[in-house]
Amino acid sequence: MRLNVPTSMTARVRDLLVDHPHITNVVLLEGASLDPVGDLFEFEVARETASQLLRTLDDIGVGEQGGIVLSTPTGTPFAAARRLERLAPGDPQDAVVWDNVIADAYAASRPTVTYHLFLVLATILASVAVITDSSVLVVGAMVVGPEFGTVAALCTGLVFARWALSWASLRLLVLGFAFAIAVVTLLAYGLVLVGAITDEMVTRPRPQTDFIWHPDGWSLVVALVAGAAGVLALSTDRVQAMVGVFISVTTIPAAGNMALGIATWETSEIIGSAVQLGVNVAGMVLAGIAVLALQRALWERLMARTERLFRLGRQESQRR
Repeated sequence: MRLNVPTSMTARVRDLLVDHPHITNVVLLEGASLDPVGDLFEFEVARETASQLLRTLDDIGVGEQGGIVLSTPTGTPFAAARRLERLAPGDPQDAVVWDNVIADAYAASRPTVTYHLFLVLATILASVAVITDSSVLVVGAMVVGPEFGTVAALCTGLVFARWALSWASLRLLVLGFAFAIAVVTLLAYGLVLVGAITDEMVTRPRPQTDFIWHPDGWSLVVALVAGAAGVLALSTDRVQAMVGVFISVTTIPAAGNMALGIATWETSEIIGSAVQLGVNVAGMVLAGIAVLALQRALWERLMARTERLFRLGRQESQRR
């Protein structure tokens, strides 16, 4: 963590950091901060207690009048770091840094050119998957789609009562999908006019991709599980788990199928795809809200209790 601290706060921050049991390698560079004018602190803090430290720094006023930068080192091969990890409650891989979660949510709620491009490209892949009845392309479209971060941002805004964040996320989801579906519909309609796409290609039996526009009870179950897993992965920085989430929910494939349905005006395909898209988004939002709310209320206590349980288990294994 790096802090730019106004001179008037330096003494309080120095005492806090030096006396903190989960902080090491405290460096103070007096007068090094030019904007804001003041001093620069650098130090390592156990991830498990980073959120608590950030709340204290905010109470002091560093967040408003100074600067706070968080980063994760690629490695900490020294004894003090291992000691901090033992002293801090829980495991660093389970820790949630709420300021990071909220910052990521704001980033995911902003419309960008790349967000819309990825959504359009993913929807195109999904449309081709429908025409060719290719489950491989469906998976590819799911992975390319960028929408889950925005769904998680919507959940974060609702749980933390950040209504502007919730509105921005919801607007980006609706307008993003509307834009992607409109673009792919126009492309598909052009191919319909030249005979490259026919009604039969869209309505014929598709055993590999029929699930895209046939929502059922399992669609909701998958959406709930994927939403819970995705939000848990994002909050605990388990990015590798997100790939499984991306290929679990059929938001992008449903959007691609809807675009083809509109281009060929097959109402059953349009309605089925719209329901599938709505079920998936609603399921992910509900599960995401539940997971974030439970984490916010219980996570720190759960980490402390499981740490004691796991420590007893390790000690028992060592005795054996």
